[in-house]
Amino acid sequence: MIQKNIFSLEDKIIIVTGGTGVLGGQFVKAIVEAGGTTIIIGQNEERGNLQADEINKNSGKALFLKANVLDENDLLVAKNIIIGKYGRIDGLVNAAGGNVPEGILASDADVFNLNIEGMKKAMELNLWGTIIPNQVFAPSLALTGNGSIINISSVGSKRALTRVLGYSMGKASIDYYTKWFAVEMANRMKDTVRINSISPGFFLSEQNRTLLIKPDGSNSERAELILKQTPFKRMGNPEELAGALVWLLSDASKFVTGMDIVIDGGFTINSGV
Repeated sequence: MIQKNIFSLEDKIIIVTGGTGVLGGQFVKAIVEAGGTTIIIGQNEERGNLQADEINKNSGKALFLKANVLDENDLLVAKNIIIGKYGRIDGLVNAAGGNVPEGILASDADVFNLNIEGMKKAMELNLWGTIIPNQVFAPSLALTGNGSIINISSVGSKRALTRVLGYSMGKASIDYYTKWFAVEMANRMKDTVRINSISPGFFLSEQNRTLLIKPDGSNSERAELILKQTPFKRMGNPEELAGALVWLLSDASKFVTGMDIVIDGGFTINSGV
């Protein structure tokens, strides 16, 4: 008798918000390679459609839907399309997030003159851009009896990082929310939906490139400080997030909920000594 591969995502319908971004795009790729059908949600319609077309041309299964994660009506429309086409939702990866330029404190700026609106915008994107999709999609995941949600946190929620206060506060809130939602769901609905988070270390993305890379392509002073504090002495590659992602979405993690998986090359455990 051939035993089922518990790490397979075959026949699972999985949503990835922010799926057109650097890390989100890698999540989409990992899900497709594990056999899952991916629903890419984002606002870059051209990029999203190209992604989905490329996947479908190469024997994968993907659909792009344009929606804003901060707009509940957008997400409800997307949900109805997904249920109408596939009849179910098995997984949700909340990859929409990142920093915003106005939420970054310049190195020479007055710490008593923060751009409060910019900080609020960064926090809103990362926190409410996760909570709202969960509110919309989680009831459908529960109907499968084996739904899995993955939130994306950050090492910025574990150690104080200069300049990115709004972003870090949003991710710290994700850490608490993941635990809170895991307990509430389990108490009310047992094991029908599990929720966990992944905390990437430093990976180059569109949002952090200006902080880490100079116009000439060399590392910024900030990037060099990060590498000094990272035992592996390098940035992460997006594909190195795939293993944890597939595990948390698959049946291999059916007894795991409320956990945070840190993937950072040792950054958060390093004392510097």
